[in-house]
Amino acid sequence: MMGGFNIYQAIGAELQKADQLAAAVPEQVGMLTIKTANRTISEAALRPNPDALWLSLWYEGEVCCLFSDSNLGKSIYAMQIATRIAETKKVLYFDFELSDKQFQLRYTDEQGNLNVFPDSLYRVEINRDSLDVSNFEDAIISNIEQAAVQTGARVLVIDNLTYLCIASEKGDVAGTLMFRLMALKKKHGLSMLILAHTPKRCLSNPITQNDLAGSKKLYNFFDSVFAIGKSAKDNSVRYIKQLKVRYGNYTYDSDNVIVSAIEKIGAFLQFVNIGYATEKEHLKEPSDKDSMEEIATIKQMVSEGKSYRFIASELGISLGKVQRALKK
Repeated sequence: MMGGFNIYQAIGAELQKADQLAAAVPEQVGMLTIKTANRTISEAALRPNPDALWLSLWYEGEVCCLFSDSNLGKSIYAMQIATRIAETKKVLYFDFELSDKQFQLRYTDEQGNLNVFPDSLYRVEINRDSLDVSNFEDAIISNIEQAAVQTGARVLVIDNLTYLCIASEKGDVAGTLMFRLMALKKKHGLSMLILAHTPKRCLSNPITQNDLAGSKKLYNFFDSVFAIGKSAKDNSVRYIKQLKVRYGNYTYDSDNVIVSAIEKIGAFLQFVNIGYATEKEHLKEPSDKDSMEEIATIKQMVSEGKSYRFIASELGISLGKVQRALKK
């Protein structure tokens, strides 16, 4: 039945293509491809639906972002994701954060036993003897593409965006970098998880897209986005929040974040799920000191020539709150 359905879909798509040509509507204009909406969905229906790579947070064929503040365990969580995927697929983990010794110590237990990863998980690091500092960003993107092609891996984890682009917090520069990564995705059918940092954020506020370094310009490039937050209840507890979805279900929003603790089980350091909760339960109650610090930050940003709208966007607050703060 399924095979017959696909045949009919293929025939339908070909007929729609013929109708478009008969109507003298071009298929290609420069960089642009033109198809009827019906032909678009008929042709797309011939391809298999993407599988979930990790929960409903990351799907095949997506460029996904995982971000958090420093030292909250995003590299630990990303390696955990890569390890699970590598049980069935070849994965390249580009580790631009840890040395090989630091990585080894992270995955060694107290008795000196080493963790055993799937053989399909490959860790990639910079060879300092071959470092091209004169044209680093172009060289590293090219090398990532070559590594994917030569190993046959279609799942890549890049830890992290800042290393790829030193100016990643500048929207225009980071946007150009993301455009190149998206082009690689389409060219080779890649699935990419890219780790990124947040500027220092107030733990009283919910995590929003504005907490991603580079803000909205960068955020718009990603197919899906999720973040790790620190619980105000317990310094050892983290929560995972889904922020952007293009395929699948919007499951882990502010009403249903994943609550986890970082534990070493055997020699494998990992996030252990301890339940689900609203994000509000793990936020810090704002204090007078927090309010004063926010006001000071706003005034500092104004003195640096930042616009009110930019400040509101960067701090994840309303324009009115910025204006009120400047009157105090």
